[in-house]
Amino acid sequence: MALLLQGVVKNYGRTHALAGLDLHVPKGSIFGLVGSNGAGKTTALAIAVGLLRHSAGQINVPGAGPFRPEQHAGRVVLLPQDSSFPPHARVEELLRFYGRIQGLSSAALTHTISDLLDWVHLHERRQSAVRTLSHGMNRRLAIAQAFLGAPELVLLDEPLNGLDPREAARVRDLIRQRRGQQAIVISSHHLSDVEGLCDRVAFIEHGRLVRQDTMEAITHRSHRITYWLGGGAVPLETLSAVLPDVVWEVKAEPLTLSATFPETYTMEQLNTLVLRTLLNAGVGILEIRRGTDLESEYLRLSAGSYQPPPLTPANVARSA
Repeated sequence: MALLLQGVVKNYGRTHALAGLDLHVPKGSIFGLVGSNGAGKTTALAIAVGLLRHSAGQINVPGAGPFRPEQHAGRVVLLPQDSSFPPHARVEELLRFYGRIQGLSSAALTHTISDLLDWVHLHERRQSAVRTLSHGMNRRLAIAQAFLGAPELVLLDEPLNGLDPREAARVRDLIRQRRGQQAIVISSHHLSDVEGLCDRVAFIEHGRLVRQDTMEAITHRSHRITYWLGGGAVPLETLSAVLPDVVWEVKAEPLTLSATFPETYTMEQLNTLVLRTLLNAGVGILEIRRGTDLESEYLRLSAGSYQPPPLTPANVARSA
């Protein structure tokens, strides 16, 4: 296990930032952390790396027990959502400084820095001062710093914020290539990024775990399929006769047919039978999608646990 939180509590006076949070991050996994603002995601990451002290509970990072600098230096890295570098430092010298802190040799640093700057598309700015970089460039530099030395556990808080589509795609590719080599935790409000990158995900609200599972299990990719239909009468009786142990669901706006099926069918077998039946009935098919999207599952599972803050004059003034 790369990171284990059991019953972790963090109190600020009477405010419970974490109220008995449980998280289990396997080694080599890309792990998504999803929750509303104030759910406790950033607090959990800060506690994992020792930036905050927890009030109660157990924490285990690589090597056993809570984070200790003398034991975990270079093995655990946190990229905060809002991070900044000394404005007069230059890109390459800054990465060399952090690399030496992590114990990398000069030879290893030269190779690693070159590769990382290529990945985050900053190779031509390696001698530039930080103050000359755009916000997106600064974010890419922070991502390069987070992966220096291949730490065992990398915690990324909103890593793709501020990146343009091309650079975000490069960083997503970098993260995917680390699967199985490092445990990477991604906290993000962009659920499409979490769904596309992560193999496991946890939903948290009010400092508690709502659900944690594989992405496959949460989005039902292996046993649910939905068809967007172009019109016509959906032949439910015929479908039920052909596939009697499948659960069917029809929605009108837009017209969709969803099938939840047991392990006795493969996705290919079910799709063949359903498509044949629909086409024979003259029903148009616009789109086919496996499972449900992560956003829908998050909204469904967290609906009972999320309570928006009361609307007060102070809140209105802050949001204006």
